[in-house]
Amino acid sequence: MHISEGILSAPVLLTGATLTVIGTGIGLKKTDYEKVPEVAVLSSVFFVASLIHVPLGPTSVHLILNGLLGLLLGWSAFPAILVALFLQAILFQFGGLTTLGVNTINMALPAVACYFAFGKAVTSEKNWAVIGGAFCCGFLSVGLSGLLVALSLLFTGQSFLNVARLILLAHLPVMIIEGVITVFVVKFLKKVKPEILEVANAAN
Repeated sequence: MHISEGILSAPVLLTGATLTVIGTGIGLKKTDYEKVPEVAVLSSVFFVASLIHVPLGPTSVHLILNGLLGLLLGWSAFPAILVALFLQAILFQFGGLTTLGVNTINMALPAVACYFAFGKAVTSEKNWAVIGGAFCCGFLSVGLSGLLVALSLLFTGQSFLNVARLILLAHLPVMIIEGVITVFVVKFLKKVKPEILEVANAAN
């Protein structure tokens, strides 16, 4: 879902950069010093997971795991995703520095939104609530990211309409895969270290 440089219009780039600055500011304010190592590790997970790209026009399809980051970090997902995308841009030319703000908001905003929507469900004692909440978080976070990418292109110009549709369709399999991955990770954490999920919800 990395949008390359030279594609988006200036208003879209400015809007994305502004929203990313706001989200990152909130994330940094809510990140305790003790939580920094966790943010760094999960930023690395996001960095590695999204390295394998399948090119798709001006963007690409790959694992994102932003829903999982949202569940574990809350607002701290903003700085975690920003750092990972910045390193990908300067090291591998995925996306770009001018589109860093848009790419960050497209992935971090759904992460935080899904955290608030499903964060309580994954800490429930009811197994069906944990599985349902985790799957929906992984599934919808990718879907919302795909939608934001499509909207970024559409607000740049109607000529991107077909590409926007293709992006949404291409990410349907990724949505299902990420939903399943999120369920497995959450279930594992519930068994070995449930306090990670509890602390994440308490901190935000």
